[in-house]
Amino acid sequence: MLKKQEWCIICIKNVGARKMNETMNKAAIAAEYIRNKIDFQPEIGIILGSGLGSLADKINDAVAIDYNEIPGFPHTTVEGHTGKLILGSFFGRLVAAMKGRFHYYEGYDINQVVFGIRVFKFLGIGSILVTNASGGINENFKPGDLMIISDHISFFSPSPLRGINEESYGKRFPDMCNTYDKDLREIARKSAEELSLDIKEGVYAFTQGPMYETPAEIRALRILGADAVGMSTVPEVIAARHSGMKVLGVSCITNMAAGIGNNSLNHEEVIKTAGETEQKFTMLVSKIMENWKM
Repeated sequence: MLKKQEWCIICIKNVGARKMNETMNKAAIAAEYIRNKIDFQPEIGIILGSGLGSLADKINDAVAIDYNEIPGFPHTTVEGHTGKLILGSFFGRLVAAMKGRFHYYEGYDINQVVFGIRVFKFLGIGSILVTNASGGINENFKPGDLMIISDHISFFSPSPLRGINEESYGKRFPDMCNTYDKDLREIARKSAEELSLDIKEGVYAFTQGPMYETPAEIRALRILGADAVGMSTVPEVIAARHSGMKVLGVSCITNMAAGIGNNSLNHEEVIKTAGETEQKFTMLVSKIMENWKM
């Protein structure tokens, strides 16, 4: 006869397995719905951050699907995140672009936050470009700068891999040494050089939000080696690497973080600066797509 503790362990495993199977089933159904709307195989997934969604308007022969039409897809609730999946051709690459993402601070379970990545996996997508709006911690940065993400700090991120591992997604303990693919980062650097764009590179730190960080927290993150901070991206990137996808990340520095300067922080400033950086951002991403090697 099993002891009470053993029964508890079995129950926990069964609940975790059911939850993972439910997520997989929902992602597979969503992918099938999307697949029936298109007649091509997307190669690259793109996630567009706050105020950066207009890049999706440059996609040719686009098929646009509202998130609320896709079975199981969460709804985005944040200004600057339209909530559409745009599929088509972008500078010679077949892409699926999420015009708006889901954040942990919106109240979603972490599995819902990364649901789009799981759907990308079922669509057969092997690489993603993830973008965000972030606050500058590095005092050599200024609002309007673009930063290639070289690495991240995720101590404060609830892991999307927590629970029973699903081997069809990836290994139980994925390696994170080359999280932001070094070859893709080199392509991003070369693309910026070809456009004569000043490009930064640095470490992105994730915080849960929705409140902005305190000056003390920013000082601590600087000591830890962070160059920029934001409330997204890291959970998605972890899920993507778990699924074996190559990742390139680009941050738009929309403001300086708390305690750097005397300005108060607000989301309207984030949206405004992202909009002002739109042309430069679009030029860079377009050139990256032209130079992208799978």
